[in-house]
Amino acid sequence: MILYDIPDIRLFWSEDERFLKQFIGPHIWQKIKFQPLSRYPPLINDISFWLPSETYCQNDFYDLVRTIGGDLIEKVALVDEFTHPKTKKVSHCYRIVYRHPERTLTQDEVHHIHQAIEESAVRELGVEGRF
Repeated sequence: MILYDIPDIRLFWSEDERFLKQFIGPHIWQKIKFQPLSRYPPLINDISFWLPSETYCQNDFYDLVRTIGGDLIEKVALVDEFTHPKTKKVSHCYRIVYRHPERTLTQDEVHHIHQAIEESAVRELGVEGRF
């Protein structure tokens, strides 16, 4: 507990992915600092769009989401990939988990951020929205 500055011994029995992932590192000597977990509920929104040509990179989308959403973004994950049988266009669907560390978020607050992500993805990454 002292080494990682963990405030509650019960966390050691946690199966919460947010806690466990903090202690995965490339080597044993990597310095790790525990980040407190929020006890407030997450808000989950999906976003899907048609990809542009071969110039699209998933990491660019992840960076865009984290730049716009900041600390409110807990997780971004690709949950579905679809190729249209006739047009051969590829669509990605991402799940974005929003969570505030100190209070419950409202869907209205998250909607504004999510809409900004949609607009930026179209403008900066050249995707065609399916929202």
